[in-house]
Amino acid sequence: MTDQAERALEAHRRLLARFPDAVPALVYGSPFELLISVVLSAQTTDMQVNRVTPVLFNKYRSSGSLASAELQEVERIIRPVGFYHQKSRMIISLSRMLEEIFDGRIPDSLKDLVRLPGVGRKSAHIVLGMVYGQNSGIAVDTHVGRIARRLGLSNATSADRVEYDLEAMIPVHQWRSVNLTWVLHGRQTCTAARPRCDTCLLADICPRVGV
Repeated sequence: MTDQAERALEAHRRLLARFPDAVPALVYGSPFELLISVVLSAQTTDMQVNRVTPVLFNKYRSSGSLASAELQEVERIIRPVGFYHQKSRMIISLSRMLEEIFDGRIPDSLKDLVRLPGVGRKSAHIVLGMVYGQNSGIAVDTHVGRIARRLGLSNATSADRVEYDLEAMIPVHQWRSVNLTWVLHGRQTCTAARPRCDTCLLADICPRVGV
C-alpha cells in the first residue's frame, strides 16, 4: 500500500469516527424528491434548495404530476436556486422520462440514472447510495474534490478524475460514506477560503497542498 493510499484510508477512518451519523443536508420525503433535489442543488447550496422544495413538492408530489407541469409555474417556484430556466426544463423533462421509460420508478443503476436530464455521476451515486444502499461510486462535489487535493490524494480538477483516484485507494464498501462525511468536514473545517488547519483532525497527515 502506498503512503498516499494509507493517508486516504486514515483520513476517511477519522472522518467516519467524527461524523458517524452523517446524512445528506437535502430534505426529502421520497426517492423522487431526493432525485429532484440533487438536480436542483447544482451550482447552489443545499440550504437554498431546501427553501424551495417544500413548495415544489407540495404542488408536484410525483414524476407524473411534475411531468405535466407548466414551465412558468415551476420557474416561479424554483427561481431562488439560480439557473431556474434551465433547471425547470430539466426536472420536467426528467419527470417525463421517468414516466415514459421507467414507469415512474427511480432507476437502480448508474447507466440508467445518468440518462436522465441533469443527472451526472455525482448525483447518480448519491441517489443510488441513499435510495438503494449501493456503493456505486464516490460522489465528488466541490468539498470532496478540495479535500482530496489538499490531502495530496489527487491533483485532478475534474470531478470524474478525482472520483477514480479516490476509488483506487478507498475500499468499495466505504464509497457511499465518503461524500456524506467529507462534505461535513469541508463545510465545518476544510473550507475553501479560510481552512481551519489549526483545529483540523487531519492536520498531522495533511500536506496542505495549495493551502
